[in-house]
Amino acid sequence: MSRTGFELKTNAQIIAMREAGLATAAALAAVKAAIKPGISTLELDKIADDTIRGLGGHSNFQLVPGYQHTICSSINDEIVHGIPSPERILAAGDIVSIDCGAEIGEWNGDSAITVVVPGGDPETHGLREHLSKTTETSLWVGIAALATAEHLNEVGAAIEAYIREEAQESGRKFGILEEYVGHGIGRSMHEEPPVFNYAVREKGPKVVPGLCVAIEPMVTAGSAKTKILADAWTVSTKDGGDASHWEHTVAVHSGGIWVLTEPDGGVEKLARFGVIPVPLV
Repeated sequence: MSRTGFELKTNAQIIAMREAGLATAAALAAVKAAIKPGISTLELDKIADDTIRGLGGHSNFQLVPGYQHTICSSINDEIVHGIPSPERILAAGDIVSIDCGAEIGEWNGDSAITVVVPGGDPETHGLREHLSKTTETSLWVGIAALATAEHLNEVGAAIEAYIREEAQESGRKFGILEEYVGHGIGRSMHEEPPVFNYAVREKGPKVVPGLCVAIEPMVTAGSAKTKILADAWTVSTKDGGDASHWEHTVAVHSGGIWVLTEPDGGVEKLARFGVIPVPLV
């Protein structure tokens, strides 16, 4: 445990975390490939669970008290923590965010993607694709910022700046959730420190080797005000606007950064920012 109040991981521990990260990535890839009109979110949940178990892990979401599923599936105006159900059937043009995590050994991975279901009204489909792309790009902007940051809260400032710039250029309004933020990760899925998706006055902890975090911007097409639905889990927009959620687990080590939940470690997505992720071996 470091003097900052959270555990800094050794290189060997980061390598072990990579296994859980890859299992998480594989589960999300399998779910993404299965998304189509007519499939239920409970079917997607089983696909994710089977994938993780097939790789020797188990769902860390199921370790959260009161939660029984492997993924969270949030549709349209739902932002995060949507519960899979046989009654939740995806329709053409829906925007759905899938959050998933795996634990292998004593180490955790956590990641999220957003997918627009094929079909539906072309204009609505395009707006939802743009929202998802904006959120995903803001995630990679934040990861790139982490590569050179002195303090962790530079990540949130970079994410917010990108989203505000994209809103101005596109003429759209985007909201950034403030009640829900990213987090440290390691032996538990949720650890200190918090990782904000917006600028704050405090600098946050120093970015040093061994820091492992889950960066996860949650962006809405409209107001960022939220409500919790009757199931006591699902977080939705108050104004009924669409939402998107993207997330990756990222490790900082003496040689650079490594995106543990991206199969190539982040090479392709970080190239545009001039950042080259460095794997540990």
